[in-house]
Amino acid sequence: EAEEDCHADLGRTDDSERSSEANLQAELQMFRAQWMFELAPGVSSSGLEPLPCRASSREPGLKSVDARGKQEIAKEEKAKELFLKAVEEERNGALYEAIKFYRLAMQLVPDIEFKITYTRSPDGDAVGKRCVEDSKEDDKMADLLTDFQQQLTLQESSVKLCQPEVYVSQTHISALPMEVLMYIFRWVVSSDLDLRSLEQLSLVCRGFYICARDPEIWHQVCLKIWGRSCNKLVPYASWRDMFLERPRVRFDGVYVSKTKYIRQGEQSLDGFYRAWHQVEYYRYLRFFPDGQVMMLTTPEDPQSIVPRLRTKNTRTDAILLGHYRLSQETDNQTKVFAVIMKKKEEKPVDYHKYRYFRRVPAQETDHSFHVGLQLCSSGRQRFNKLVWIHHSCHITCRSTGETAVTTFDIDKMYTPLFFARVKSFTAYSEKPL
Repeated sequence: EAEEDCHADLGRTDDSERSSEANLQAELQMFRAQWMFELAPGVSSSGLEPLPCRASSREPGLKSVDARGKQEIAKEEKAKELFLKAVEEERNGALYEAIKFYRLAMQLVPDIEFKITYTRSPDGDAVGKRCVEDSKEDDKMADLLTDFQQQLTLQESSVKLCQPEVYVSQTHISALPMEVLMYIFRWVVSSDLDLRSLEQLSLVCRGFYICARDPEIWHQVCLKIWGRSCNKLVPYASWRDMFLERPRVRFDGVYVSKTKYIRQGEQSLDGFYRAWHQVEYYRYLRFFPDGQVMMLTTPEDPQSIVPRLRTKNTRTDAILLGHYRLSQETDNQTKVFAVIMKKKEEKPVDYHKYRYFRRVPAQETDHSFHVGLQLCSSGRQRFNKLVWIHHSCHITCRSTGETAVTTFDIDKMYTPLFFARVKSFTAYSEKPL
């Protein structure tokens, strides 16, 4: 009986070895077929079928191939995730972390760089498909005002623009009537048309966003800038779009130009050399919403001059004051024309000086400067460049009314003026819009 049991065990071992060998043969045939199919994708699958074998021996082979394929796919997905995470770290400046993730990804799949289509984000499925989400967000942002208004309407029957996050014992700003809130917003815009602060205020909450998009505020702003020429809204979608798109001068800073030239000096006494001087000076232009403009030409740098240009009542003697207007001609170019003159100072008449003899007083004259500038945009900023197109001096005799005009040639000495935003100009509000 022991011998029979031994022969039976040997028979079972032979059968298992044969079945395992058959399984290996089936796997080998499947691998060859898949390899040949990848090398020649045009060949039909019927010509690449493996040799016929028994169904019982073929099914385990298929299962093992499927399991191995799933492992490869999972490995490639993990490598993609690590590689995209490395790309994100490199963009953020963390080069050490990026190299670590790059190494891990290439250890899993060496050629992972060529298998990525960059449609997924480095954070995996939690963030995923950033491009698709960005396009959806852009569509949603296009009508954000309507969306916020609907949300506030659905929340309560009595619409409140904002709600306190925590309990407060004092009166919250949401308890104020709409008229008072809009008056506060007009103080934010102020007479200096500080629309930048208004946009920052709209980021507080949905209710403030709705108040900051009030058409009446933007309509009054446009009327202050362009006057009667902005009665028609066409071709702009809203008054805010008109303010953003239509060419205009900016009020929250100063336009500055820097000019340098070389001037010949006196020759030395022995005649061996001649001195040369480098002259450097600045021109400043400050525009106000009420149509007034200030101009100053001085060798002093902006750090010392810009604080003096905050108000029109500056004590700088060389300052020129005047008025400007915007003109959009047939060539579709916006130009700024200004007439500026020196501040008038009343001098007391000294009668004792002419007590014992007569003297004919000098004729009094008025000097005014006529300036023409073309408004342009450069770089990422809009309406930040003024190019000289005209400059002349008009001398008018007060007694006769005659005027003499001197026109200056616009050459390289008239460098363009570039806008520089000054925070202190809009730090205070003197009166509301």
